[in-house]
Formats: sequence, C-alpha cells, structure tokens
Amino acid sequence: MNRNEAAARCWAEINMGAMIENYKTALSFLSSETTLIPVLKANAYGCGAEYVSQALYHEGARLFAVASLLEAVEIKRALPTDADVLVLGLVSLPELPRAIHENLVLTGFSEKNLREISKCALELHKEARVHLKVDTGLHRLGFSPDETDALVCSALLPGIHAEGLYTHLALRNREEDDRQFAHLENARMALENAGVEIPMLHACDSIGMVRYPDRHYGAVRAGAWLYGNCPYRYEHPEKCREVISIKCRVAQIRTVAAGSCVGYDDEHPLERETRVATLSAGYVDGFPRLNNKGEVLINGKRARVLGLVCMDQMMVDVTDIPEATEGDEATLLGNGIGVIEYAAAAGLNRNEAFSRIGRRIPRIYHNEGQVLKIQADIE
Repeated sequence: MNRNEAAARCWAEINMGAMIENYKTALSFLSSETTLIPVLKANAYGCGAEYVSQALYHEGARLFAVASLLEAVEIKRALPTDADVLVLGLVSLPELPRAIHENLVLTGFSEKNLREISKCALELHKEARVHLKVDTGLHRLGFSPDETDALVCSALLPGIHAEGLYTHLALRNREEDDRQFAHLENARMALENAGVEIPMLHACDSIGMVRYPDRHYGAVRAGAWLYGNCPYRYEHPEKCREVISIKCRVAQIRTVAAGSCVGYDDEHPLERETRVATLSAGYVDGFPRLNNKGEVLINGKRARVLGLVCMDQMMVDVTDIPEATEGDEATLLGNGIGVIEYAAAAGLNRNEAFSRIGRRIPRIYHNEGQVLKIQADIE
C-alpha cells in the first residue's frame, strides 16, 4: 500500500518524530536509576503497538506495559528477546500457561491470583515473573493495605519470582496521593522484612511523572505523554508534542434546502439553504457519534457537523467554505482540532479519544512529514 492508497478514504498520521521527542523528554524528567516503561495498551493508544514498540526499543526502551495477554504476545513477538512486557491486567487461569511460557511479566494482585500463578508455574517447571500490585486507594486491582500478611505469604509461594511492586495513583489530590505512596512504601517494607527483595518499585503514570518528581522510584509508566496527551494544568504543555492526526476525504457535496433534516437526525432542521459535504469517516473509524455538534477542518477552515454521525460517514456544513470540493482532505483530529476540544465535544476522556481510532484505518507513520512506514490491518 502506498501513501495515495492509504489516504484514499480515512487514515491516521502518526508523527514518530514527535513521539520520540516526547519519549526523550520523559526520560529527561527521570534520574538515571529510574526506568521509563512505555505503556502500549489499546494498540499503543490507537497508534499501532507493533511499530511503536519497535521504534521505542530502538531508542532504548526494554520494558513495556500492556493490559492483556494478547497485547503482550503481540509486543513480545515484534521485539528482540531482551525486551520484556508487563501485563497490567488480569491473565486468567486458561491463559497462564501461555503467559509463563512466553516469559511475560505478570501482575499478582490477590492471594487467589498468585496461588493460581504459582500452581501453573510449578506444573510447567518454571518460575513465573511477577510484579506484585497493591491497592492503595484507586480500588481497582491489588492487595489492600490491611492484607499485608497475605501479600507477603503470596510473594513467598514457590514458583513466584517477584521482580517488582507497584500501585496506581487515584490522583484525586495531594493529600490522598501522599497516603497512597505511604501505603506502597509500607508494603515494600513488609516484603523486605520477610526476605522478599523488590528490585523495582513504581507508582507514577504520565500525570504522576510531572506532578511528583521526587516519587519516581525505580520506574515510571508513561502512556498518555508519549502520544501527545499532556497532563491538565502542567505548566509546560509545549514539552508534550502532538503526535496523532486523523483525516478523511470529502466524498460528495450537495445543496440542501432550508428546513430539511440531514442524515438520521430529525431534531435540527437546517435554518438556511446549506451546502452539505459528506465525509468518508464515521463512528466506527473513531469519530464520536455526535449529533449536530463538533467541527472538522477543510482547507484550514472549520465546518460544523450536521445531523447524527453515521457508522461509516458523516455530514458537515461547508456553505462558508465555497472552495471546498469533492476529494478534499478533512481533518477530524489534530492540526488545529486539539484532543481536548475533540474529546470534550463528545464527553470522552482524552486517552479514550485516541484509543477509539478504528482498526480499518491505515496508519501513516512519518518523521515531520517524511513517510517512514504505512501499516494497514486490513488490505
């Protein structure tokens, strides 16, 4: 597939130069004793995990994080054998033999979970590599602060090799975060008092990375930052560069009479005769299913969404863009439509906005405009 074919309908442009710069900036925040763990879950936040992992490996990353077994296997097989992958979520009992065989790093989050990992490891005559997780206040996965004895006993089970201990901050406020850090450090102390050494301690994600420079510990898990999603209220947003843009083509333009309704929507009749452009992208491609709100860019000008966004297509008002013509490029996200605006229009989290990029969209990877690779999941 060449660039013209990739950009024929709807596509994403991933600026790898900007992503690598974000990676290097993140490294500059850390001490030499702290490992930066790129988080590649959700297909690297929509950017394409295989190629992104290879690019970051080339820059020196050796430990990556994902959410599931299949995500981990994809990364493991894309990289040389010295790369490790930490699975942050559940690896269930039927998946454990494959995970241990693939030498993945598992999250051990409960006594039951670790007993299952231990049993499977012993049956395979292997050690299971594990990062223990404590629930210090997010109330998602992990041993609670009052389960310290269970944590220690589980870490000492045969076949368990504890390579790390971590938590995830709720990031509600400084006081609560401080309590979470204290719970994590208490868990480490309890483990080490029982003879369980913890080579790597980690708590901070992208937000924690910039908010708590004195609490980076042995590692920081950076996801959003790499993909150009700067933490709110960070005083230097210019340090986190935009990476992702999503574009599509104008398929058809027609003039629609005042009083008519566009698409499936029947609540917003047109107030004037309107020049309506149909775009070759819809909610399956990742654009939010907005109803008569939101904007895109055509020829550098804003065009308002008309009616209800369809599965594969959407309509916009180009009455005030007389030069717009069929075949023109329309920008849905990026290059002037920032992710904050894009996500807010649909009530989305910004990471969700990136992660919704559809599977059928080709990714055009480039370095400041120079095409590096074109990846299409469906050809």
